[in-house]
Amino acid sequence: MNAPAPPLAGLRFALVGPGRVGASLAVWATAAGARAVAIAGRPGSPAAARLAIRLEARAVELDALDSRGCDLLLLALPDAQLGAAAGRLAVRAQATVALHTAGALGASVLAPLAATGCAVGSFHPLRAFPAPEPAPEGARGTFFALDGDPAAVTLGARLADAFGASSGTVPETSRLLYHFAATLAAGGLATLVAAAFDVAGRAGVPAAARTGYAALARGALEAALAADDPADAITGPAARGDVATLDRHLEALATAAPELLTLAVALARETLRQRARRTPPGPAQDALAERLARPDLLDRARDRVLTSPLKSRG
Repeated sequence: MNAPAPPLAGLRFALVGPGRVGASLAVWATAAGARAVAIAGRPGSPAAARLAIRLEARAVELDALDSRGCDLLLLALPDAQLGAAAGRLAVRAQATVALHTAGALGASVLAPLAATGCAVGSFHPLRAFPAPEPAPEGARGTFFALDGDPAAVTLGARLADAFGASSGTVPETSRLLYHFAATLAAGGLATLVAAAFDVAGRAGVPAAARTGYAALARGALEAALAADDPADAITGPAARGDVATLDRHLEALATAAPELLTLAVALARETLRQRARRTPPGPAQDALAERLARPDLLDRARDRVLTSPLKSRG
């Protein structure tokens, strides 16, 4: 009995941008049966040359790329470069479908290619690529945001299915907030953990406590993701409406890390807002909300530190 054909068997593609994202997607596609025809990068790009050798494709410069006869032209470039690259590519015949991997932009950034008759769309992997992901298994569980012409969306969904990933349409009108949500879920979390370690370090907390903070962060994230709504898993002084503890936090921050006062107040306000979506606030939460709404909150927190007996004895 013959083995079933790979899901992307017969699909030919060209890649523009052999960086972390582009290289990963190209490897995943070839593992699923697609054939890489050309890899385009900057003039003399060693990354393009290496990837071309690995995938048995030809390395070319952007202005020489002719993907005519291919099913897919995949552009994995920084947002700011996409429009210009599309214009340079549109002077020659290109593939039937062009997809870009930017999260904050929709299909319209590829308008020059659309004007040549190419179906255009977006194919954004909702995950971080701190390094190229060579294992096709790395695609599993990834969500791909699609939009654009019907043929482009159809091909994007086919690619995602072949990778063992999921996909869905995120229209161009929703792209900026979709992408901002992604920055909160990834960079935002990492920034908060970095700030937590920074504050602990300034307070003289032993470095060994980092493992405890890490376990705390992992546990909180796992609980949030396991809940029906992540807001149900929010804990801490702000969620409890603990005005006294919040005031003491602000006073301590005013001394050790005054640049984090605004962040601390914003997080407390957002904690109350998210909790209120799920549970009606009680008197303690109402009192804290009133406290946080005072326009002089940050100034008063700094003033309390400057006039405290401990400070005057220093």
